[in-house]
Amino acid sequence: MILGLVLFLGTHSLRIFAEDWRAARIQQFGEKGWTGIVSLVSLVGFVLIVWGFGMARAQPVVLWVPPGWTFHVNALFSLVAFVFLAAAYVPGNHIKAWVGHPMVIAVKAWALGHLLSNGSLADILLFGSFLVWAILSFRAARKRDALQGSTPAAANLKADAITVAAGLAGYLAFVFFLHMWLIGRPVM
Repeated sequence: MILGLVLFLGTHSLRIFAEDWRAARIQQFGEKGWTGIVSLVSLVGFVLIVWGFGMARAQPVVLWVPPGWTFHVNALFSLVAFVFLAAAYVPGNHIKAWVGHPMVIAVKAWALGHLLSNGSLADILLFGSFLVWAILSFRAARKRDALQGSTPAAANLKADAITVAAGLAGYLAFVFFLHMWLIGRPVM
């Protein structure tokens, strides 16, 4: 799992810690070549995370037992995460115009909620790593935006409604079907 986190989050951290090196690799391999390499390394990392996390859950090292109310906090954070995730893809919504990088905010909300409601060593490594990455990534992205003078795109209420509806639909699908199927644990 740790190797997977290093590979997956490492490739996603190049814009945080090694922007010049990344730009040189894009120049060297071309945009498509570089994207292919990064995608392959990320995929290998993701598979290792899933495999390692599954193995760690089989024999958990429990560091603390979260109070019952944290389950509800996680449910709320996950709902927020799905709305922000939808905002990353629905053009012209106010959420994206407001925060600029809603997918990273989605990762923050997802990771924090799961970190609060799970207490095994594997949970803390997984969700804590993603939370730290999301914090650093958001800060770096906002800094890049400021340096480039980025301005938010125009937003409208129709896009906001689509964003919220898509986020809610994704959340409900994950809660009632996909979490059990993909993660092996029911939410409800």
